[in-house]
Amino acid sequence: MSEHLSKIDSPQDLRRLSDAELVELAQEIRQVIIKTTSEHGGHLAPNLGVVELTIALHLCFDSPRDKIIWDVSHQCYAHKLLTGRRRQFDTLRQAGGLSGFCLPSESEHDHFGAGHGSTALSAALGFAQARDLLGTGEKVVAVVGDGALQGGMALEALNQAGDLRADLLVVLNDNEMSISHNVGALANYLSRLRSDPHYLRARDEFNQMMQRLPLGETMIEVVERLKDGVKRLVVPGMLFEDLGFTYLGPVQGHDLRELREVLEHAQSLRGPVLVHVLTRKGKGYQPAEEEPARWHGTSPFDIESGKPRRVSDGRSYTQAFAEALLELAEQDHRVVAITAAMADGTGVERLNGRFPRRCFDVGMCEEHAVTFAAGLAKAGLRPVVAIYSTFLQRAYDQILHDVCLQDLPVIFCLDRASLVGDDGPTHHGVFDLAYLRHMPGLTIMAPADTVEVGQALRCAYELGRPAAIRYPRGLGPARPLTPADYECGRAVPAREGDDCVVLALGSRVEPALRAAEALAVEGLAVGVVNCRFAKPLDAELIVPLALRVGKLVTVEEGVLLGGFGSGVLELLREHGAHTAEVMRLGLPDRFIPHGDPEALCRECNIDVEAICGAVRRLCAAESSPPAGPRQAAVRAADQAH
Repeated sequence: MSEHLSKIDSPQDLRRLSDAELVELAQEIRQVIIKTTSEHGGHLAPNLGVVELTIALHLCFDSPRDKIIWDVSHQCYAHKLLTGRRRQFDTLRQAGGLSGFCLPSESEHDHFGAGHGSTALSAALGFAQARDLLGTGEKVVAVVGDGALQGGMALEALNQAGDLRADLLVVLNDNEMSISHNVGALANYLSRLRSDPHYLRARDEFNQMMQRLPLGETMIEVVERLKDGVKRLVVPGMLFEDLGFTYLGPVQGHDLRELREVLEHAQSLRGPVLVHVLTRKGKGYQPAEEEPARWHGTSPFDIESGKPRRVSDGRSYTQAFAEALLELAEQDHRVVAITAAMADGTGVERLNGRFPRRCFDVGMCEEHAVTFAAGLAKAGLRPVVAIYSTFLQRAYDQILHDVCLQDLPVIFCLDRASLVGDDGPTHHGVFDLAYLRHMPGLTIMAPADTVEVGQALRCAYELGRPAAIRYPRGLGPARPLTPADYECGRAVPAREGDDCVVLALGSRVEPALRAAEALAVEGLAVGVVNCRFAKPLDAELIVPLALRVGKLVTVEEGVLLGGFGSGVLELLREHGAHTAEVMRLGLPDRFIPHGDPEALCRECNIDVEAICGAVRRLCAAESSPPAGPRQAAVRAADQAH
């Protein structure tokens, strides 16, 4: 452990260091972050950009009494190192180790859990109002990035905070360096002038003097109008001023002395205050400074070269989607793509390179993305909305009300619809089946391999109605798992067998096939169906199988409540096949922690061995009396838990 960091067990220990030692501490923190993320992966560039800001916040505020709320909280690594977790930092994002985000159960300094953007302002305003009602007197700070500030929730919170005149400090972490170039030295000078207490006192004295003179009120009004006109030309914070905030900045986010001076002054002001801090993503690690987008989130890498430690062979689901989208766009000029600050991660960037006018990155504004797509569709275009499963949750009402209700041909492509691993419960894409399946008119597809991604996209396009395609993170199977023909609403047998049949969806088809192969050695003939669709289910295939075989296992990489397995039970009941014994495998009714995806699949009983176990249990009950509807439902519920 580094010289100064090894002495920091709580934020209070920072006050023992000199200014020069604090600067050295910042560099030590950067080295620890670089080393740890090189081994475990993580959000590197955002964390390197806020080191000095984090130190300054903990110097100026008394955490945990004062509340520091981090938006998204993917930039909380320095915060963790300064709040008693440095000894565990090498467990970051590992099973049983530290979370990559703020986690209240992990530390009293993590006041609000977050993994999605634009939440900090609303939460902080809630803390501030609770403080005022309870009379507890602590300070409340929200740290929000310029990207998250675009989100609807953030703007709604700014609006209410200004109206309430709440004592609340918002730190705008702005890592777009073009802003500093635009405002220049004059704006920095005006910012310092406006934040100078001597200036504020002089302004009040001037107003009092003018009120004692004839036409004083008129003169004050004229001066204020002139001042506001000049400020609107040269001061970047007038939007915040008009919303009721006192705007301070821009402030150099890597100058500890300047940061401390401004933050300390901000505490002396009443009402909502916004401090505009300019930072550089990736600061201190040259590859991340040069390509901050690439290093926003990274897998393990070699520090010297910046190259990944593991090079994946094969084709990912995201790559397959990007190729299929580009092919579709080349064939139809009406095809457009929308994403929400995830052009690279979703593969939309490839289309943007070819047809930039037909790609729209709306920023961290998922609700807007969906209704924007609805408007495009209503006007005659064919929008494809590519958003991670976990983030599309934020646009539930827009999918239902603006797309499905109007039966518009919008295609939702849900990347990371799986247990994503190290990012944990805020990012696991496992709820989409449950929150989409009940929407009228929405077709839901789940490709089992990368070939099927393109087939599903083509199917959704030809359908001409609302459709969602969900696919997991990472590489797909090396070969197609089932025949190439792809028909809307049709499942396809992947393996024959009459002892039991596994109905598998999406990412679980390959484990189901491996389980069937293993069970064949034990003498069990297990069939596997690649269901392809969670809605509509293929009644013509599934119902006869249920009646003939009588033993079914459903398996999905999603929550059981309201998911694919629930849909199968509903289908069997509707078609009079509910006497079949059904064992459902899926995620339990709890949030799944971070960890290795394969280990999480084992923990959640959706891996090969869990499928084998479910089949064995069903087949072992061969000599038991036939299970009635109630028995089957109970058995399904038991497996769900």
